[in-house]
Formats: sequence, C-alpha cells, structure tokens
Amino acid sequence: MKRVEIASHGNPDAMKVYERETPLLTQGECLIDVNIAGVNFIDTYFRSGLYSSPLPFTPGFEGVGRIREISQPTPHELFEGQRVGWVMKPGTYSQIASVPVDALIPIPDDITDEQAASILLQGMTAHYLTFDSYRINPGDVALVHAGSGGVGLLLTQIIKKLGGIVIATASTGEKREHAISNGADFAIEYEACSERVMELTDGVGVSVVYDGIGKETFLESIASLKLRGTLAVYGYASGAPTAFELKSIGDKSIFLTRPTLAHFIRDRIEMLERANYIFQGLITGDFNMMISKKYDLADAPQAHRDLEARTSIGKILLLP
Repeated sequence: MKRVEIASHGNPDAMKVYERETPLLTQGECLIDVNIAGVNFIDTYFRSGLYSSPLPFTPGFEGVGRIREISQPTPHELFEGQRVGWVMKPGTYSQIASVPVDALIPIPDDITDEQAASILLQGMTAHYLTFDSYRINPGDVALVHAGSGGVGLLLTQIIKKLGGIVIATASTGEKREHAISNGADFAIEYEACSERVMELTDGVGVSVVYDGIGKETFLESIASLKLRGTLAVYGYASGAPTAFELKSIGDKSIFLTRPTLAHFIRDRIEMLERANYIFQGLITGDFNMMISKKYDLADAPQAHRDLEARTSIGKILLLP
C-alpha cells in the first residue's frame, strides 16, 4: 500500500509517498480502505512542527472509507464493508489506515463519501464552537473570520440556523461575495475590521468572534468584542498569537478560549451527536459544503501549499 510520511518537520515538500506493508490489525482497531482523506489546517501544524509528533509521521486527521478488517469482539454495531468516517486520529494520508473502533462514525446512505469527507471535521468543529465554546442565541452577532473557508462556511450556516447574525471576514471580493451567498449578513475585509464591526453594531461590538486565523487577527478580534464577549481562537492559520498584556482585555471583561475538537468528541455519544447533527443538515439541505480541489496522494504537497496560501474556497480532498 502507499502512504505519505514525514521524516522531518518542514515545508510541504517534507511529505513523501512510500510503499509500505499493510498494518497488522490490533485489538480495538479497524483496518480501513481509505476512499477520501480530508485536508485540514491541523495537518499543516503537524507537518511543520507547530504541533509535535513522533517521526516518521503520516498526516491526515479526517477520512472516509470502508472497513477492511475489524478486531473482535467489537463493542459497537460495526461490520466489514461498512462505510465509516473518522476525525482526529492521524494517518489518513494512506491507502489503508488503522483507526480505533471507538472513533468510527457510520455514514448514512444518503451521504456520499465526498460529502462526508468534506464536512465531518469542519462541521463538528463548527458545531462545538456554536453550541459549547459560545452558545449562539437568536439575535447574537458573531464575527466569523475566514468566512469563505471550510469552517467559516459551516459556522455561518449553523449560526443562521440558530437565529444569529453573521459578519464574515474574507481577503478578496470573490470570497466576500461567496460568504454573502452562503448566508452571511455582512462580509468585510480583514484590515481594521474592528472599526467596521463597530460601525455595523452601532458601537456595541459582537457577542463572539470565531477566529481560526490566529496571529494576524487576534488583536482585531479582541477589539471587535462587546462587553463580556467571547473570543474563541480555534486555529492558527497565520501562526499562534504572540504574547500580550492581560490588562489589555480587562476593560471589556472578555472570555478567551482556545478550544480544540479532540476535547469535544472524547465521549463516543457526544461525537455521534455532533456528526449526526451535521449529516442531518446535509440531508435536509440546511448545510452545504463546496469542494475546492481534489488531489491524488502524491500531490499532497501541493494540497498543503494551496491550503496555506488561503486561496481556495471550500474543501480540499485527497484521493488515495
């Protein structure tokens, strides 16, 4: 089988494709024939070394495929040949992946492989952000950075479903138009976005900022909040924010959180509830996800370049 490995942290070219033996099945695991792997920013964090991992390392934290072999007995109603998805378990950039049984999510017949791979990780991220990091209530105004990106599009759709108002940021006119067509009430540039936010909210600010950009937007995010507002920094697309004076946020009594999906799907029941919420939204047409590009496994470096350049609209997929 073929799989991508990283021997040392670095730029996208650190990823190489190797021919390897099929992994041995171990207790509590399944072997999965990977049909599609989702490409996400967390993959770039582990590749670059921003997040540490033992080397060599196979990236990829989201996949969809069919169960090739399953350890017995299994505590769940899973079977060989079943279509399943999974997130936050490494090793998806591979033709065959070994995945813990507890992490597998059955995919409804009404959902295609491409739909599931394009929405599982980012959809569940948007779900915990809007239900747990800050619970959106009718009338809440939210600032969504990268509003035309994968998580941004789904955040917008869930916020609107819950009765909220969305101000999206995006880097180009085309991306801002896409954010508006996806349901955002307003779409603005990144530069001095807090000034525009205050104009749109009559000087009050927003209830919550969902920030997956990090370093470049952190201070503007704080400046956009209303009193007792919440800043959820869920990603570092531009790098981690630098140190700042705690007193700089004291005049607003804001809540600052750095959540990660892994901490919100540790319980299998919770994980399936989040996944099924997203699946149901796809089936009913409440949610949709644009697929930006699809690459072969050997082209994983280019997929990372496109993702990090932040030029794509929608989801990038790998086809092992």
